[in-house]
Amino acid sequence: MTEQHPVSLTGGVPETVLEPEPADALVALDSALAEPVDARRAAVATVVARWPRFLDGWARLGELARDDVEAYACFRVGYHRGLDRLRQSGWRGSGYVRWAHETNRGFLRALDGLRTSAAAIGEADEEQRCAEFLHQLEPDWERRDR
Repeated sequence: MTEQHPVSLTGGVPETVLEPEPADALVALDSALAEPVDARRAAVATVVARWPRFLDGWARLGELARDDVEAYACFRVGYHRGLDRLRQSGWRGSGYVRWAHETNRGFLRALDGLRTSAAAIGEADEEQRCAEFLHQLEPDWERRDR
């Protein structure tokens, strides 16, 4: 008689959900984003300096950048920090990272910002790679809730 072992089937494409950011970092970012426009960038930069692994902090700093090159640099840091966090969360180079999960939004914002800032500085191949990667991670990117 042969021994039977259950077969484990996956439910399709794997999905990664990042761990939440520290609560005090989230509060600090919300507070910084509520600053008057002329003080907002500096306030967000202070948050990022305190929590340099805070993905949404980098993405928001990129959105507030003084020029396209500064934006590109901020978004690139957020993107690379995000890849590190994805790998730490079990991501193996493929699968979904959905916008529906609040904790994934900082990484997706950074990737989308890298896409747009690459376009702004004329780096078309980088823009295309980012666009493809974004749609692989979140196929509903164009239809997401904002």
